[in-house]
Amino acid sequence: MGGGAAWRSLRTDRSVVDNRVSRQTIRRVLGFARPHRRLIAVFLTLTVVDAATVVVTPLLVQRVVDDGIIAGDRGVVLGVALAMAGFAVFSAVLSVFAGWFSSRIGEGLIFDLRTRVFAHVQRQSLAFFTRTQTGALVSRLNNDVVGAQRAFTSVLSSTVSNSIAVVVVGIAMLALSWQVTILCLLMFPVLFGVSRWVGARLAGLTRRQMDGNADLGNAMTERFNVGGAMLLKLFGRRSEEDTLFGEKASVVRDLGVRISLITRIFGATMMLVPALATALVYGVGGYLAIEGTLTVGTLLALATLLLRLLGPLQGLSNVRVDVMTALVSFERVFEVLDLPSLIKQKHDAVVLPPTAGRLEFEHVSFSYPRAEDVSLGSLEKVARKESREQAQVLTDVGFVAEPGEMIALVGPSGAGKTTVTHLVARLYDVQGGAVRVGGHDVRDVTLQSLEDVVGYVTQDAHMFHDTIGANLRYARPAATDEEIWDALDAAQVGRLVRSLPDGLDTVVGDRGYRLSGGERQRLAIARLLLKSPAIVVLDEATAHLDSESEAAVQRALDAALEGRTSLVIAHRLSTVRNADQILVLDDGRIVEFGTHTDLLRRGGLYAELYRTQFAQHDERPDPRHEVDGGADLVPTDA
Repeated sequence: MGGGAAWRSLRTDRSVVDNRVSRQTIRRVLGFARPHRRLIAVFLTLTVVDAATVVVTPLLVQRVVDDGIIAGDRGVVLGVALAMAGFAVFSAVLSVFAGWFSSRIGEGLIFDLRTRVFAHVQRQSLAFFTRTQTGALVSRLNNDVVGAQRAFTSVLSSTVSNSIAVVVVGIAMLALSWQVTILCLLMFPVLFGVSRWVGARLAGLTRRQMDGNADLGNAMTERFNVGGAMLLKLFGRRSEEDTLFGEKASVVRDLGVRISLITRIFGATMMLVPALATALVYGVGGYLAIEGTLTVGTLLALATLLLRLLGPLQGLSNVRVDVMTALVSFERVFEVLDLPSLIKQKHDAVVLPPTAGRLEFEHVSFSYPRAEDVSLGSLEKVARKESREQAQVLTDVGFVAEPGEMIALVGPSGAGKTTVTHLVARLYDVQGGAVRVGGHDVRDVTLQSLEDVVGYVTQDAHMFHDTIGANLRYARPAATDEEIWDALDAAQVGRLVRSLPDGLDTVVGDRGYRLSGGERQRLAIARLLLKSPAIVVLDEATAHLDSESEAAVQRALDAALEGRTSLVIAHRLSTVRNADQILVLDDGRIVEFGTHTDLLRRGGLYAELYRTQFAQHDERPDPRHEVDGGADLVPTDA
């Protein structure tokens, strides 16, 4: 292990040494290594050979000086010089092969871990993502995976290499002069003592610096995305943000100065002890050479071997920290892999037919899962254990939507409307009752077939930072350009896309922020039309549209939804009054149901919401229109 690697070890938080790694973790680590066992065997063989040959050059120096230069034998000088050159080439080739095997093992392990974690996270329930901090999760796929990879490359190779090198160099030095060797080794406890002193102080400082940098990173991430930047500008908090960021940066700066000072102390010690040991070698060895008990070549060999002993000894002094750090990284990766998903597919799950359009809620009760059941405290910046049971969100909800029917959901904020829509595609599982699609409980069908049957357009339609064409083909990758243009025209956005210089190749920006809300929403509707599912869920799909755009999109939706089951969270009366059935939710229960006209006549919660909407606009509804729907109703979403 070189000086750089040794320094990184000292900077590692030594609290990991106190962490007890279970045997199960070690067995799992070896399980990940099993596919690479042949590469690891070859890599270790090359490492051992490289470490064992560390004494060759110093011994050749002894030979060229004693038997060649001092003896005046030109043949020996030439032969040993050629041997040195040949050995240098051999070492270079050996190093290249060892590096290649190391990278194959390391990158292969990173690939295995990353793909395993990515696939596992994708299959978590929606509740997992509502609690997990994205940055912490991404760190598991980057920092911790790379840290785990070090167990099979740098940590493994350095431990084996350093152990072999110390033994071989120590034996060689003792064979050349046991007196000089023992005197030199007496100085190395000073180096180890300084290393421990430096490491103890750097542990806390480095952790605080990493936390400070993470705090800076979070502040920049939140304020440099489009939403954060807009909020900052709208509220005009530039000066306060400058001050707050300066305070955070000053903490990192002060810690950097203290770490730099300790770094200098360690660096000076790293130079001082070897220099003193070298002086001792030349002092004592030179005296013995004058006395005739030691040759000049042996003296030079001892000095060279001494320098080659320093790095391995320093590396072995920190090997426990390195090993434990790598194993803790594995534990953090395994922590994510061991988190079970609440949404699981049965081994005997059936495949829904693409035309399954009947939707049924049968006495459905639901409450959101507790934090400890769906997430990890280490993936949340502020993690608190919930001290009370989760409140019931839905209670005994039941209705049937026959193929081709439109069911509208209305109600006050927090009534549970969006929760109902989430259960259709099994984003969550019910605690009581059942949700059936095409006559099958959604828990008994394959996730892929259910996702193919159900299509969503949400209030805040998400777009990837990619082209318009790529975002639309996310619904149907094999779609042709002609099919995409048909969907765009049906969503009343084709003319806009055609007017753009890059057309379908136009990049929409982060979360689609280069588009207006209405444009983004119409693209989302085009994506839905391209998917053409049997059941459509519209969660305030026209919320961001102006009156003219809404009317056009509503006409497109009316045509597109014909023959398909639709579940619509009502935003405007134009959506509500066309529904075959309106469900009025309040406090997680269906308190009213019927058509628009019937519900207005009953004078219940629906009629109250209707009149409240008019009151917000300082208008009085015409009683003649109360039964035929002459105005808009805008109940808020849950």
